[in-house]
Amino acid sequence: MIDIESCLERIGYRGPTEPTLDTLGGLQKAFLLKVPFENLDIHLGRRISLSSESIYRKIVSRKRGGFCYECNILFFDLLVRLGFRVDYLSARMVKGGSLTPEYDHMVLLVQLKSDYLVDVGNGQSCREPLRINGSNGSASEGYTYRVGSHGQDYALYFQQPEGAWTPRFQFTLTSRDRAEFSDMCHYHQTSPDSIFTKYRLVTMATPEGRITLADRQLSITKGAERQERGINSEDEYLEILNT
Repeated sequence: MIDIESCLERIGYRGPTEPTLDTLGGLQKAFLLKVPFENLDIHLGRRISLSSESIYRKIVSRKRGGFCYECNILFFDLLVRLGFRVDYLSARMVKGGSLTPEYDHMVLLVQLKSDYLVDVGNGQSCREPLRINGSNGSASEGYTYRVGSHGQDYALYFQQPEGAWTPRFQFTLTSRDRAEFSDMCHYHQTSPDSIFTKYRLVTMATPEGRITLADRQLSITKGAERQERGINSEDEYLEILNT
């Protein structure tokens, strides 16, 4: 069982907590600005569990981040405790003309007066709830996002200025059990073909852009400006992590 006050303090949220769209949007933005998307436990040889208790200890008590399953499970638990109606959805990343396997990514469906796609575990992505019917959009970090149809299913689409709408991931509205994601969670921790075993990644949104540490490469974006530099040693890497 998560402690609501500790969770809200972890993400720096001090707004209303009634289950409304304004609350949902505020919680999502706060989460993304405080909880990094990261895969460090995989490279430390630590098993990642889908249990609420272990994820709460990691992200709230130890002030860490996590990858998609961890971040979205904690956000699911918080929303449910606040009275929201929430379902887990399975999403498949779109890579060229192919799709990754089912349960490759986890997203949330939040049911208010309309149904909303919410995702706090996908690195650089949408920062606001998006209506499933596609009637609203959101802009951040130079991209615009919306939900639209993709074959018989749905997709999160993104667009750069003057560019075409491109699907980022495809999903259905079928409610899933958390345990259904276990096999893909294990795959991403152990398979040499998983992007998460290939290199260490820590990335977090900022009000003006994003800070990303990919192995020994640090990038900082602020509006249209981007700075990059290499990290010379493991000591320097750890120092940056702790700042």
